[in-house]
Amino acid sequence: MLVLGVLKHAIMITSFVLMMMLFIEYINIQTRGEWQKSLKKSRLGQYFLAASLGVLPGCLGAFSVVSLYAHRMVSFGALVAVMIATSGDEAFVMFSMFPETALWINFILFFIAIFSAFIVDALFKNADYFQKDLSHEFEIHEEESCHCFSKREIFRQLQKMTFPRALLLTIFGLFLLAIMSSVLGGEIWNWKKITFTVGSLISLFIIATVPNHFLEEHIYQHVIKQHLLRVFLWTFGALLVVHVIENYLDITQWLQENTSTLLVIATALGVIPESGPHMVFVTMYAQGLVPFAVLLASSISQDGHGSLPLLSVSTKVFVWLKIINIFVALIVGFIVLNLFGN
Repeated sequence: MLVLGVLKHAIMITSFVLMMMLFIEYINIQTRGEWQKSLKKSRLGQYFLAASLGVLPGCLGAFSVVSLYAHRMVSFGALVAVMIATSGDEAFVMFSMFPETALWINFILFFIAIFSAFIVDALFKNADYFQKDLSHEFEIHEEESCHCFSKREIFRQLQKMTFPRALLLTIFGLFLLAIMSSVLGGEIWNWKKITFTVGSLISLFIIATVPNHFLEEHIYQHVIKQHLLRVFLWTFGALLVVHVIENYLDITQWLQENTSTLLVIATALGVIPESGPHMVFVTMYAQGLVPFAVLLASSISQDGHGSLPLLSVSTKVFVWLKIINIFVALIVGFIVLNLFGN
């Protein structure tokens, strides 16, 4: 049951990342790269976009920015911003248990994320240090033109279907069927399940209508062959390890009565790409057992599952990201602790 649950979770995460990569490739080729150029020109715009997506409850905003970073569309600072701003699925719990405090946390995280992004990009001016490991940057050829809505071409392509198109239609068709039948995503139709359903339908529309060249060169060769398996294996492996640890290790036993020690522990647990450890501190805060500083530090350092796809992009970037987030969490946490105490 444990492996099956982890497998379903990994499929959900991998599918969303695949959708985002598909959407980004599609928009980029349709606009001939103009929105990419516009986004690259404005670092401030990147920071605001990343921080805004980060404070949205859940991990989907973080996954989206990871996809943008993998395509070299946003800077490392923007990637840091989204991971600082996001609290993963715990944001839903915080809004249900202490909504006013949750709003304040998101407000604080938003501005810390933007400020940190400025500092990080200023300190790490050599972007190639992080992005040289990235396997892909968008390519726009002068002769490319995506005529995606020609009825004659659409019918012809579906009649003489290529292997990449058949494979992608099968993948997203089965995923949509699994969502609709509640095999994946649970039985309750919440916003997340609706998002996956709509995303699947849009993906099927894109796959069915785009020319063979776009599908094979931009989607199959890049997204499927280069990223799909790596994202799934890293995600599945990391989730499995974390779930095994959580089942055999009682995290609450690590907690000490000393507030400073609690803050360090809460920050250190943010290294784990999982929502569970942070939930301990959310619950303890709701019960009045830990101060606001501990909850804030934990919210900064952890990112739920948001950083999982990053493992398949670059382990070096993942490590640096975690180091920076922990550093920021400790500084902010101890400042707030010293100012406001317990």
